Amino acid sequence: MTEANSRSITTNQQGLHDKLDEIVTKHLTAEFKKPIAAHTQSAFDEVNARVQAFNGPIILDSCCGVGESTANLAKRHPDALVIGIDKSAHRLDKHDVEYKQTEQGQYILVQADLNDFWRLALEADWQPTHHYLLYPNPWPKAKHIQRRWHGSAVFPFIVKLGGKLELRSNWDIYVKEFARALALSGVDVEVEAYESDEAITPFERKYWASGQSSTRLVVTL
Repeated sequence: MTEANSRSITTNQQGLHDKLDEIVTKHLTAEFKKPIAAHTQSAFDEVNARVQAFNGPIILDSCCGVGESTANLAKRHPDALVIGIDKSAHRLDKHDVEYKQTEQGQYILVQADLNDFWRLALEADWQPTHHYLLYPNPWPKAKHIQRRWHGSAVFPFIVKLGGKLELRSNWDIYVKEFARALALSGVDVEVEAYESDEAITPFERKYWASGQSSTRLVVTL
């Protein structure tokens, strides 16, 4: 498949999920008791040592894929340590040599389960200045609502981590649902169309090349 014919979202949802409020409210009031996976604990401990020794802003690039966005964010925030997190070793192993560490910015790529990593970061008192969620897997089938980040049990930890959160997706319903979830947690945010002369992730580049549009929200938590 070429970049110019990337598939658009196929979904059986026409608007916000009818159980969204119920699911988010439950997660906001319940305790998340899932045990931390050993591999994520180990990966976090290694990154945390770098974070604690770093005297500057910390930026999270969650669901970073091949890490192109992480490298681009590091160039845009040269005074910060940018941490790209993805669960797939296969994707991270594709990190292109042209995006390797340079003097234009510093970043770390880490393989970890974000359901665990975000909780560990909060427990370690990380205070990211920015948190990017760029084109997460939309899970567009209605039955998969709880696999979307705003429908998952870990959602409250995204809010508690704070920072300037930026979410982008090529499925506007995903962003609108996330905004609704934030509203239920006491944070109001506007959803807007997003355009730029420069794509910073492979998915963003593919979507735009095939004529798809992006929607985003930006909010300081």
